[in-house]
Amino acid sequence: MDIAVANPSATHRTYQGIACGVGAGALWGLVFLAPELVRDFTPLQLAIGRYLAYGILSAALVAPRWRTLLARLTRREWLSLAWLALAGNTLYYILLSTAVQTGGIAMTSLVIGFLPVAVTIIGSRDRGAVALPALTPSLLLCAAGAACIGWQAIAMPAGGSVIGLACAIGALASWTAFAVGNSRCLARLGHVSAHDWNLLIGLVTGAQAVMLVPATLLLEPIRHGTAAWLTFAGVSIGVAVFASIVGNALWNRMSRLLPLTMVGQMILFETLFALIYGFLWEHRLPRPLEIGAFGLVVASVLSCVAAHRRHART
Repeated sequence: MDIAVANPSATHRTYQGIACGVGAGALWGLVFLAPELVRDFTPLQLAIGRYLAYGILSAALVAPRWRTLLARLTRREWLSLAWLALAGNTLYYILLSTAVQTGGIAMTSLVIGFLPVAVTIIGSRDRGAVALPALTPSLLLCAAGAACIGWQAIAMPAGGSVIGLACAIGALASWTAFAVGNSRCLARLGHVSAHDWNLLIGLVTGAQAVMLVPATLLLEPIRHGTAAWLTFAGVSIGVAVFASIVGNALWNRMSRLLPLTMVGQMILFETLFALIYGFLWEHRLPRPLEIGAFGLVVASVLSCVAAHRRHART
């Protein structure tokens, strides 16, 4: 009887977590388009613009609860916020923007598409997690889908450059560290809401963006006109609101509803939506391999859900 009562609740949490993961992926996919929309600006400038806006918005939203939150945070939490902001935001977005501008959206999506594999393998070592052998079908489908996503782009002579590929791999490593660390911090910090944790990361990321301003002024020329700066400001604010504020809030909510092994699978939705936005930007339909990738990715997530349901029943 106890199991019969518990299962519906667990199932509801699972589907609620998946819905949050889909929403976060749809919003995060926009970050792949941003470098294409403002190609005249460098990756460092893009990161500064986005995260200055993110920091300002976070400060405004967290201000009413600032004193309460400050009393709940120790030195350990601030150190966690600092490295999570660097790994998941500042460094990741600089590397991602460089990869998109030098190697293209498809190649970058391929590499980032391996995030679920990396996060799920790490998460399988957590206590009480689904054993890695049970996740093997899902991981194989995930890897096959990711390979299909960018196969044509890499096979072409004009595919991603060496620099773009290296930056995409660096972004993969950076965000893998963030996904694992952030999920574990949220599990440990029951006294801080997922939304407030996101805003605190935004505050620290904004501070990091301010520290990067002298670097961009010294190293990169400011040669843009008024119209270009207005476009840049609009893209930066839009990405900050939709991807950093709303998208991160959905992701943090999902991280508390799903185990880490399943959190890794949800990252695939970012890849899928990034490709959809890329097709719309390029005014074309997906190629056969890309259609196959969609099917494989969906099958991977469904396989992962089934493995967790079997684990819960056991």
